[in-house]
Amino acid sequence: MAWNEPGGNRNDNDPWGTGGRRGNDQGPPDLDEALKKGLDKLNRMLGGKGGSGSGNNGSSSGGSSGGFGAILAIAAILVVGYVMYQSFYTVDEQERAVVLRFGEFSRTESPGLRFKVPLIDNVYKVRVTNVRTAQSSGQMLTQDENLVTVDLQVQYRVGDAKAYVLNIRDSNQALAFATDSALRHEVGSSSLDDVLTEGRAELAVRVEQRLQSFLRDYGAGLEIVRVNVESTQPPGPVQDAFREVQRAREDEQRLKEEAETYRNKIVPEARGQAQRMIEEASAYKEEVIERARGETARFNQLLAVYENAPAVTRERMYIQALEQVLGNSSKIFVDTESSGNMMYLPLDRLTQGRLPANSSGNSGSGNQQLDIQTLTDQVLQELRTRQDTNIRRSR
Repeated sequence: MAWNEPGGNRNDNDPWGTGGRRGNDQGPPDLDEALKKGLDKLNRMLGGKGGSGSGNNGSSSGGSSGGFGAILAIAAILVVGYVMYQSFYTVDEQERAVVLRFGEFSRTESPGLRFKVPLIDNVYKVRVTNVRTAQSSGQMLTQDENLVTVDLQVQYRVGDAKAYVLNIRDSNQALAFATDSALRHEVGSSSLDDVLTEGRAELAVRVEQRLQSFLRDYGAGLEIVRVNVESTQPPGPVQDAFREVQRAREDEQRLKEEAETYRNKIVPEARGQAQRMIEEASAYKEEVIERARGETARFNQLLAVYENAPAVTRERMYIQALEQVLGNSSKIFVDTESSGNMMYLPLDRLTQGRLPANSSGNSGSGNQQLDIQTLTDQVLQELRTRQDTNIRRSR
């Protein structure tokens, strides 16, 4: 039988567990009574008296004291939770925490879970790894009293968290003032051509060095990463003229590069030719020296032979001289012993009709050249025969 069916014993099957205390009451449990019991227990834990006394007065005073104690307990829990929440904090890997105790520097905390005393310690977290960017632009005078507009970008980060928090009230404003001062100082020490053309990179380096020096003197705790000169322009009214000058300089640079290229091509060739001529001259020198030595050795040998047989040697030298002279001549004279007449061989006319072998295929020219060569050999042989005859006669 169900617990709520009529006619049954509902006291034993009551799921609310009230049993005989609730009698025939079939409603839900009294929430006010349950809350009152909880407050009484909390009041007893805090040292108060329970609210279960007899009489209406006792019940009233117990409920009032129990409610006040609960409020105090809740307030205490909230205070403790707030204190615990304010006592612990976390420092990220990109941050450093500067702790001030009663307004005075206490310590610098590294990344991790940290503790502070509430209402006494103040914590300032600073990002030290992020690279920040600041812009600067202005119109200023150069060393040669010309106006120029310079746009500058500064990349920086926090190098010293303590100095960044304590030394300067507004680090960004201090950086802007220092950047403007360093830029104007360096531009004022440079000419317009250097700022606008080739000196921009060097200008950025000088500005970076001077700006870092300023920030170090200020104790700003900032570290310069890089300074970029984004643009340098002359004033508007003279920009067209300046562009013409720029084009002329570009043409000049181009011509210089072409000339350098031509120089790099010609100079090695000239050096090679000079080296070749030097080597040829050295070879000719060695050739002449060796030929002279050979002639000297031959002359010494001939001298020894001449001392032994002067007449024969003289005759032999005479014949050799004639051979050398007549060998380069187109005419040959032959002295015959049979008569007093001298035979003339017109070799010059015979050689006039001779053609090169590669220019004509006529075989007659080849035969004519062969006859002339044969005749010349015969004449030379006759001279040698006469020489041998004279040598035998002299003996």
